[in-house]
Amino acid sequence: MRSIESRDRDFVGFRLRGREVTRLESFSDAVFGFALTLLVVSLDVPKSFDDLVATMRGFPAFALCFLLLALIWNGHYKFCRRYGLDDGTARFLTCVMLFLVLFYVYPLKFLFNLSITGLLFGSAPSMTASQLSTLLVIYGLGFAAVYGAVTLLYLHAWRLRDALELNELERFDTRYQIFRVLTLTAFGLIAAFLASIPALRSWSSLSYILLFPILRTSRVIHRRRRAPYLTGTVCTT
Repeated sequence: MRSIESRDRDFVGFRLRGREVTRLESFSDAVFGFALTLLVVSLDVPKSFDDLVATMRGFPAFALCFLLLALIWNGHYKFCRRYGLDDGTARFLTCVMLFLVLFYVYPLKFLFNLSITGLLFGSAPSMTASQLSTLLVIYGLGFAAVYGAVTLLYLHAWRLRDALELNELERFDTRYQIFRVLTLTAFGLIAAFLASIPALRSWSSLSYILLFPILRTSRVIHRRRRAPYLTGTVCTT
């Protein structure tokens, strides 16, 4: 029976150098679990049906927060499986990423609660335009910082490409991953910049929506360009 990793299209043809779970991964999993706990720890046990309904209204926001943290966790999981790096630089950059994730949790929760509660139930807390701009700037910078740390991890792996003995396909995949996380970092910075300008603040949130078609298109192109590496027909000269 094939391993779970071999069924993942992103792992096909890539020699996994991190099959064993390291202490760094265990620590990362614990921190991500703690971050998820912070999303719900402030919720009191409902004491009445009205309290239960009010609590359930926060479920969509919690689901989106959970999804975003899960995507960050999954990206780090794949990095660890691909390269198996556990040196000082990898540990430092991972700790920076985890610190930023923990810092990122409360602005993330507040923004999603504000947006979804207001959109679905029309009961969002009032905020001034200046406060909203500051919140969007904080979110954008936090988003950019987290993926900036992930970008540095992939750049570290690229710097060690010879030591890791990456073949042509693995180098191709690494370059694509660097492009992907750099795009996420750049969009966070762009969104923060737009949020800081009152006339462009509404474009800040819309800029994140553009990420979906851009990343989806890049993935489709990457898989098409990746196919020759798998069949051995790519020209490496």
